[in-house]
Amino acid sequence: MTQLVVQLPDSIRRRVEQLAATDGISVDQFMATALAEKIAVLEAVDYIPRRAARADEQAFLKVLAKVPAGEPEEAWDKLPPPTEGADKAGP
Repeated sequence: MTQLVVQLPDSIRRRVEQLAATDGISVDQFMATALAEKIAVLEAVDYIPRRAARADEQAFLKVLAKVPAGEPEEAWDKLPPPTEGADKAGP
């Protein structure tokens, strides 16, 4: 492990202490997790377009064609009913 000294505004330090206490973890653990999450987001921003560029639509359609038509038998595999006022077209 490496030690890092960071200067933070008092308001951020207090909030970090509150959130860490709420989670039942140390401030160090909270900060390490927060930094890891930020790194993951920044790496995903780069990764997703690179991965999408390698996509093969024909291969995707071939796999998708293997999915049986109709509703799944298992309750855990079924979609929940649409909520009132939900956009049926999706995002």
